[in-house]
This record gives sequence, C-alpha cells and structure tokens, in this order.
Amino acid sequence: MIADSLVRQFKTIVGDDNAWTDATDLHTYSYDAAVVDPVQPGLIARPTTIEALGKTVRLCNDNNLPLTVRGAGTNLSGGTVPLPGGVVIVTNGMKSILEINEADMYAVVQPGVVTAKLAAAVEAKGLFYPPDPGSQAVSTIGGNVAENAGGLRGLKYGVTRDYVMGMSFFDVEGNLVKSGSRTVKCATGYNLTGLMVGSEGTLGVFAEIILKLIPLPAHRKAMMAVFESLERASETVAAIIADRIVPATLEFLDNFTIRAVEDFSKAGLPKDAAAMLLIELDGHAAQVEEDAARVEALCRTMGATSVRVAQDAAERDRVWAARRAALSALAQLKPTLVLEDATVPRSRLPEMVVAIQRIAKRYDLTIGTFGHAGDGNLHPTILTDKRNHAEWERVEKAIDDIFDDALKMGGTLSGEHGTGLAKCRYLEKETSAGTILFSSRLKRALDPKNILNPGKIIAAKAYL
Repeated sequence: MIADSLVRQFKTIVGDDNAWTDATDLHTYSYDAAVVDPVQPGLIARPTTIEALGKTVRLCNDNNLPLTVRGAGTNLSGGTVPLPGGVVIVTNGMKSILEINEADMYAVVQPGVVTAKLAAAVEAKGLFYPPDPGSQAVSTIGGNVAENAGGLRGLKYGVTRDYVMGMSFFDVEGNLVKSGSRTVKCATGYNLTGLMVGSEGTLGVFAEIILKLIPLPAHRKAMMAVFESLERASETVAAIIADRIVPATLEFLDNFTIRAVEDFSKAGLPKDAAAMLLIELDGHAAQVEEDAARVEALCRTMGATSVRVAQDAAERDRVWAARRAALSALAQLKPTLVLEDATVPRSRLPEMVVAIQRIAKRYDLTIGTFGHAGDGNLHPTILTDKRNHAEWERVEKAIDDIFDDALKMGGTLSGEHGTGLAKCRYLEKETSAGTILFSSRLKRALDPKNILNPGKIIAAKAYL
C-alpha cells in the first residue's frame, strides 16, 4: 500500500481525477496482452502535461517506488506488467499531435497518440507514416517506440526505429533529456535516441517524439494467392524476394488461421486453402503494375491454385481488415492464446513453417500460424487453456522448441514484440553472458535504485 500522504502528493501533481487507488482500477492495470500473471500496483497516475510527467517520475524515484509506463496495454511480452505496490504511469492523457511539418516531412507527438490517428492525420496531408502494428487502432506511439514495434509493412519500410528522428524523455530523477533533432542528419552527442528505442521503459520515460514522414505512395495494388500446401506458399515468399521484388506487405496465413478469420470477419477468404499469401505493392503506377504482374506469375509458377487481384480500394481494405483481425479471431477459440513472434532470415522461412508444424504434433497442440512472411516474422499462435496444467506444461516446452529452432536458423526471439517479462530468461540464448552483464551495468548506471520498469529485458537477478 502507498501511504495516504504520498497519494496526496501524486494527486497534487496530476490532479485528483488522474490518480487512482481503487481496487478495480488497480486490477485493470495489473496485466497486459501477454500470458503473464497479473500484478496489482499501488497507484495509477495519469499526467496530462510534460511538467506533471517529470514530477511524477521524480516522486517515484524519491520514494523508491517502482514505476511502469503504460500506453494502451497491447504489449505481448509482459512489458507493462507492474511490480507489487508500484506506480503505473498511464500516458493516454498526453495524446496531442504537436506538429506535422509538411515541408520537412516530420511530426512531433506526445507518447499517448494512437498510431492509427497519427497515420490518418499525416495521410490527409499527402504524407505517410509506415509503421503499422496489428494493434494500430488502439496502440500508442510511446508504446510503439518502447517496443520498437513492427507491422505488416516492415518488409519494405522497416520498423518504428527507422522513423524516430529524436525525442525528449525524463531520466529516473525527472531531468528532461533531449536527443536527436528535426533535421535529416544529426551527429550531436551520444545516440540516445537509438538507445531509448526498444528500451521498454527501463531507461527513461518519453515526453515527446519526433517522427520521420515520407511521401504517400501514389499507387497500390493488392492480391491474394491461394495454395494447396504450406510449403509451397512459404517457398513462394522466398522466390518473390529472390526475384528482387520488395512488396510493401507480404503476409502468410495457414489453414487454421484462414478458417478462424473467415468465421470471424466474413471477408470471403477460401476456407479450404492450405495457406494463402496476401500481397500489396505500392509506389509509382507503372512500376507497381509491372511488379504485380511478375508477382502473380511467380505465384502461379510456384503452384498457387488461384491469384485474386483486388479490383478496388474497398476490396483491398476488406482483405487487410480481415488479416488484422487474425489475433482477435483466434482469441475466440480457446480461453488462452499465446502469440509468439520468433523471426528467421527470409530464406529460412519454409524450414520454420515446417518446424512449427512438427512442434505442434510433438506436443499435441493447436497452433495457428500467420505473420509477416516477407521479413521472416511469423506469429505461431498456440490455443490452449492455462488452467489445464498438463497441457500448459506442453505449451511451455513447445515455446522453448520454437525459440530454439528459430535461433538455430540464425533468427531471433522477437521480431517486434520485445523482451519484457516473457522472454528475458531466454535472452542469453540469443546473445551472450557478456551482453547481459553489459546491459545490467548500463541499467544500473542510469537507474541505480532500479525504479524504471524493473525486471524487464534483463531478469532481476542479472541486475543485482
């Protein structure tokens, strides 16, 4: 419990209506979208100004209160699960788009801005913010930066880190730190911006973020390719990339996922397909048409039973809306859903698809697989019930095997979901003991009391 006198200090900073200690509120902020046990904090604070944010951070540090920053809570690795009795800072009170500069093509935003709202605002001005996590309708820019979020367009356009030009953030003592700039080039001082992207709230608290924008693509074309085997579909992904074609989006869905999505969204997906690819190309009209013809021909050569090209924007949007509903569709089927994002080099994608099938059979589990096949980022999704202890033990073994296989193929534990609580125990498998030591020393130097989101990325024992 946080003492009443300290609660009053938080309320003085953020306002009576923006500091909550009610049991229902505390439970609401005790978990995120990861399959991790909830932990009840002691207080929720919702600053609405930069000044209040800095003072809140300082008050936590002065009183040795662990602090977890939370956006929309869509995190899939337990990155926003708090510590017992700690403070959760909710950023949705800081949701202003402060500037959209059309001449220099950048935006300045507060961390609570919803990703899709920013994308729509810049698109209205003929500009483009490419990062598009599946949760973009609710996820916030601060969370995207903290996790280095990816999305469907990562193949061609990269991930969040590729669009962060600079930022201001508070260190653990509440000092405002500024890094980067509004210019295309900036070589002033340490690259603190690069350090903060993907830091999951363990090194500082974002106040403002400067984001790069690019011109809106002039033309788009989307298509759906249907296959009678998983292997042929995944081999087609590799063939498209090998032919030096880089689609904006190249997505993969297996039969289980297709059926779940179609039952959920009624988008007209072929439920009898073993697998399908959803492909979108964008750019100048002539180049898009040429590349689309090459992709369609490749798909047919590789064994696609049908290739359907969207005839208009409405049809294209309907198919992509269905793809974005994959997680929601699968979540309807079992009480517990474990969504992973092991990622492999693109050329190893066919092997990884087969490995996931083999692991599902080995442990007698239902695993639906979909994901950003063009950049090797698959989302094997295990449907289970955590209350079934015997089955949950098999799930944990299956996750271990998925990670092991991905690493053997030269891949990574996480393409876009971060490390958080869920994956910190695996980190040394991918990196080294030296990496853990270096990271823990960095964390200790910047946060000597271990106030900022303790236990994430590096396990607590590594910090001591």
